[in-house]
Amino acid sequence: MLRSGCLWLFRRRPPAAGVAVKNFGLRKVASGVSTPGSTSPRALNIFDRDLKRKQKNWAARQPEPMKFDYLREEVGSRIADRVYDITRNFSLALDVGCGRGYIAQHLNKETVGKFFQVDIAENALKNILEMEIPTVSVIADEEFLPFRENTFDLVVSSLSLHWVNDLPRALEQIHYVLKPDGVFIGAMFGGDTLYELRCSLQLAETEREGGFSPHVSPFTAVNDLGHLLGRAGFNTLTVDTDEIQVNYPGMFELMEDLQGMGESNCAWNRKALLHRDTMLAAAAVYREMYRNEDGSVPATYQIYYMIGWKYHDSQVILLRQIIYLVGSCLFSFY
Repeated sequence: MLRSGCLWLFRRRPPAAGVAVKNFGLRKVASGVSTPGSTSPRALNIFDRDLKRKQKNWAARQPEPMKFDYLREEVGSRIADRVYDITRNFSLALDVGCGRGYIAQHLNKETVGKFFQVDIAENALKNILEMEIPTVSVIADEEFLPFRENTFDLVVSSLSLHWVNDLPRALEQIHYVLKPDGVFIGAMFGGDTLYELRCSLQLAETEREGGFSPHVSPFTAVNDLGHLLGRAGFNTLTVDTDEIQVNYPGMFELMEDLQGMGESNCAWNRKALLHRDTMLAAAAVYREMYRNEDGSVPATYQIYYMIGWKYHDSQVILLRQIIYLVGSCLFSFY
């Protein structure tokens, strides 16, 4: 369900009709769930992961969680499109930070044989969406994947990795569980996400309270993403950006939807609350600076899409063949 007046571009593959739902149950893997506040020694402890788990569980318990699924549904379908672009079958796949299964619902069993779905929020896994692929749901933290090396042919992740404290470690673990010649396809929020909300809150808080605190979580820069993927061991990298703009009746409706998505701020340095007059001022600033002709206000979500492959000798052979063919074509012009 979209907010009234929203502008949206959909490009979806038609789902298979009349397919029975198969789910092999919920498994809790204790070794995969981090203790509150725990991170690897090298990581910056930016986010309260226990609070993020509670936020996502609260969102999944709402009477109509699908009301707030529109963004995850769209990005999940775009990741599924990228999976379909690879002409091979994946016998075993993993979704890291799956939520209610926003990627798997757009895939079919001809492409993926079996799906492991991992999330930190048990309520999201209990309310998984219908899909035709056999699935196994596992409660685990994205930073501590409880799987053996060389297990999966495909790993996907959609709008989850921006909340991990140690993104390099998370990418290294994804690389670790991939089989040689396996592929990782992911999406995460970019640095320009919700810039309208960020600017409005900062201006209003500075004017009313003499300073501002971060109310939108920090995001990874696109220049760093390719470097992090390469450092994790991935090769043949592809990183591209996209923007999705959604129109809302006002700032408060946007914030309500962010809470319903489980995307409220969980940074340790967040401010506990904003004064009422500051919030009203921020809403007025938002409307004054960014209002559309129809009176709605836009919110921009910048999405980084990434694809990386785990090394296999066949990739070198293929690369040599491509170089030979390109060289032959160039030589034929002389």
